[in-house]
Amino acid sequence: MMNPLVETHSDEQDQVLVKASLNGDRKALDKLVRIHQPFIYNVAWKMAFEPDDALDLTQEVLIKVITKLSQFNFKSQFRTWLYRIVVNEFLQTKRRKGESKFTTLEDHGARLDAVPGTDLTVEEEIELKELTKEVQFRCLSGMLMCLTREQRLIYILGETFEVDHNIGSEIFEITRQNFRVKLHRARKELHNFMDNKCGLVNPSNPCRCSKKAKHFHNNGFLTEDKQMFNVGYREKIADYAELHHKSVADTVEDIHTKLFRNHPAKDNFDTETIIEEILSDHDLMKHFL
Repeated sequence: MMNPLVETHSDEQDQVLVKASLNGDRKALDKLVRIHQPFIYNVAWKMAFEPDDALDLTQEVLIKVITKLSQFNFKSQFRTWLYRIVVNEFLQTKRRKGESKFTTLEDHGARLDAVPGTDLTVEEEIELKELTKEVQFRCLSGMLMCLTREQRLIYILGETFEVDHNIGSEIFEITRQNFRVKLHRARKELHNFMDNKCGLVNPSNPCRCSKKAKHFHNNGFLTEDKQMFNVGYREKIADYAELHHKSVADTVEDIHTKLFRNHPAKDNFDTETIIEEILSDHDLMKHFL
């Protein structure tokens, strides 16, 4: 998956596509949108929890980007302009179904404690391996949902996707120092919770994904065909986070971060995607062109 924030995709390429799009080149517009859609969707997925909500958010953002493309003044990097729209849209959008499921980290922890955990045999560990991954992904996503929207976005971009603080501060329109402070606070809140609750981080904690998976499976709450996250995507967030990025100050490469970066990332979008739907909307295209 191509991450538009990496240096392999230049701003000059973006600007060429923008100019061609504004001159009525549908192929250029299609290419521009396809370059940025995966990153937008995967940020939306981590923001919204539910895949369907993430698709809705992605569509709303892309429509806004297309209809506002003529406002891009070519004085800044296109990716900064685009992701500022992403951030504003995600911060202001109506509450989604996934958000209503979670409130605070304390409540999230209480729900985890309420789920019985029974020991597994070696055979059960093997049998429930994939469902255990699904439970892990859902639990980590649930933790993110317990943060405020701003904290969530800053953590997703600054920690999980390794966005440089200079770019992050431009996207959020705050100082670099302020971005660092907000990222540190979000990281501290999540990591403190995980240190005291998650068995993957601290082996002395009793919570185990495999034990929860066994309970959910035995009670029919989770089966192979009811997975949302562990659905065969080969990519992970870490696979396309910038490989040679400038080191983010104060970021500690620890197990907390690795767990979030190992979340699946969607790249294999269906042929008939929201891009075709948007570009086939004649009313929208008349407004744009």
